[in-house]
Amino acid sequence: MSSILPFTPPVVKRLLGWKKTPAGSGGAGGGIGGVGEQNGGGQEEKWCEKAVKSLVKKLKKTGQLDELEKAISTQNSNTKCVTIPSNCSELWGLGSGHTIEQWDSAGMYGYPDHSRSLDGRLQVSHRKGLPHVIYCRLWRWPDLHSHHELRAIDTCQYAFNLKKDEVCVNPYHYQRVETPVLPPVLVPRHPEILTELPPLDDLINSIPENTNFPAGIDPPNNYIPDTPPPGYMSEDGETNDQQMNQSSPAEMSPSNLSPVSHGLDLQPVTYSEPAFWCSIAYYELNQRVGETFHASQPSLTVDGFTDPSNSERFCLGLLSNVNRNATVEMTRRHIGRGVRLYYIGGEVFAECLSDSAIFVQSPNCNQRYGWHPATVCKIPPGCNLKIFNNQEFAALLAQSVNQGFEAVYQLTRMCTIRMSFVKGWGAEYRRQTVTSTPCWIELHLNGPLQWLDKVLTQMGSPSVRCSSMS
Repeated sequence: MSSILPFTPPVVKRLLGWKKTPAGSGGAGGGIGGVGEQNGGGQEEKWCEKAVKSLVKKLKKTGQLDELEKAISTQNSNTKCVTIPSNCSELWGLGSGHTIEQWDSAGMYGYPDHSRSLDGRLQVSHRKGLPHVIYCRLWRWPDLHSHHELRAIDTCQYAFNLKKDEVCVNPYHYQRVETPVLPPVLVPRHPEILTELPPLDDLINSIPENTNFPAGIDPPNNYIPDTPPPGYMSEDGETNDQQMNQSSPAEMSPSNLSPVSHGLDLQPVTYSEPAFWCSIAYYELNQRVGETFHASQPSLTVDGFTDPSNSERFCLGLLSNVNRNATVEMTRRHIGRGVRLYYIGGEVFAECLSDSAIFVQSPNCNQRYGWHPATVCKIPPGCNLKIFNNQEFAALLAQSVNQGFEAVYQLTRMCTIRMSFVKGWGAEYRRQTVTSTPCWIELHLNGPLQWLDKVLTQMGSPSVRCSSMS
């Protein structure tokens, strides 16, 4: 590789020589999240060289440079941790002093060179990201989108999730999270004629309860804990300070929930990933605006800007509406960076990138934490929440098959997630329905919906008949 910056040390050249490139890129310009495709291969190589030089400078001071070279050259996980300070953002001012913010397809957003990070991310020349993600992307997985895709090996003593003062950036101390294979659901085949479907609970017109993202979680690992926030009031009015019931579908084995064969014709119905994992519709009050966005990438942002042709961004700023009022217009101006959605390892995460909170209604998430199905959760800026889990849904589906057609059909509501920007809704807000909020989106999870469709088709029809005279 030719030197981009003057006086490139030999060790930097060696480390850059091991940089991974995306499949089919034909060169070294695609290293970090495909930015080279947007900003030019030369600019991308320049950024990679700056990132490596900065790391080399730090590791020389601590005598860990040889260990990094050993790990990368041998591709061996049986190497020592290679650490840098976890709050090292102040050490990474590498740019030329510009203050223009930049975006890239990997969700690394730009800041002035000498700004300080409070969330554990480091920045290199206007671009900011978690250090272990940056170097895993550089030396192992160029298509890496998020820290949600990584899991540390058991022997790593300074793994990112341990939240120590030092964080390990040895790329061979992390593994890629694999999508779990969902077991097929055994469905009894009923040949009855399909009749009118039962009505679903109308979440969109009910007045939901509210909950806040639990306080006291340190960034950047702002995960929801395994128990609901203290003092949550359940549907029957009793305070729910304990963990969700032991009969939670998340704790049940799908195989244990499949129907028992008593002479029934059982058919296995398998899950398959669709080409577009979700579809997103945008609304202003009760009016649909613009076309549906079909998500093909595992990471995407819904923001308030105006890029018309990026498969990893649904930009609301370019959508027009002749009926838009002043409140909607003002709210749209505050969407900003909006929300980032990840679909990784069979799980969906929502991360608030905006300076204002987002509000999420996810029945799957609500069931996990023992909340009312219509509860709306407020996610503050910089926090993220797991809003759907395929394995939990699979367990629910296997259980519901035993309870009949109606129980399975009710699960369709679990595959819809509603999310509002800036303004919340529910019992604690002036706006009590999502259609009263100025700007909101509705996600349809295509994989679970298609799975439900196959199961319902196999089951035949509901047990309760619906005739023209009823």
